[in-house]
Amino acid sequence: MLSSEHAGATETIEAAPAKINLALHVTGQRADGYHLLESLVTFTEVGDVIRIRDAAEDSFRICGPFSELLQQGNESGNLVLKARDLLRTALPQYAGPVAIQLEKNLPVASGIGGGSADAAATLRALRRHWDLKPDDGTLQRIALSLGADVPMCLASRPLIASGIGETLTVLADMPVMALVLVNPLKGVSTPDVFRRLVSKQNPSLKPRGHSSWMDFIAQNRNDLEPPARAILAEITEVSDLLTGTGAQLVRMSGSGATCFGIYPAM
Repeated sequence: MLSSEHAGATETIEAAPAKINLALHVTGQRADGYHLLESLVTFTEVGDVIRIRDAAEDSFRICGPFSELLQQGNESGNLVLKARDLLRTALPQYAGPVAIQLEKNLPVASGIGGGSADAAATLRALRRHWDLKPDDGTLQRIALSLGADVPMCLASRPLIASGIGETLTVLADMPVMALVLVNPLKGVSTPDVFRRLVSKQNPSLKPRGHSSWMDFIAQNRNDLEPPARAILAEITEVSDLLTGTGAQLVRMSGSGATCFGIYPAM
């Protein structure tokens, strides 16, 4: 969340932190096919980075250790560009051409919200770069139109998300946790995971009450983990490796295949 002077132009820099589903309950499915979820979410210090500068015409560049897979796909379909275009349509009087760079540090299709975090970071960065003052409702509507995970990534704070991801309850008292993330560098298809769910009508998150945060997290679950494990055996291998390192709790994030271990605070 920085602005810097570089080569005579102002550069707006925005972090796109990874989204970790500490717990994810699938509680139903709407008639339009969207799944109803309750998810306990936090965000990491590491993630992708969005950089924006004024330019004579729009441009988009992807760099970073996980850029190659995105460069092989349809670049015009990237959520970063969709976020730019939707914000420009909503507030056209402010939106001059920009050069956008996405530094892709997070694995693609890994259950940690990489694409959603990139889109949300683009909205935040362009709001600052263009000095926009949209009401929160405008940004939220744009975010939700980009995907169910984008509103929570727009907040980028510990929270509980419910509905299809549009109802957010910020958790101001969640402590900083020491997490190790491991991804086997193999993707899992989210639609395939949902198709393999035994039940789409599962219990809601248990209330925290007087439980510690660790107990609260442990009392809940990720309903997508069993079907994801059935699709990709490496999820079980990664989980076992984390368990062997003495993690207090090991779980898969989102629809996989990234797994996390929570460790005692240092």
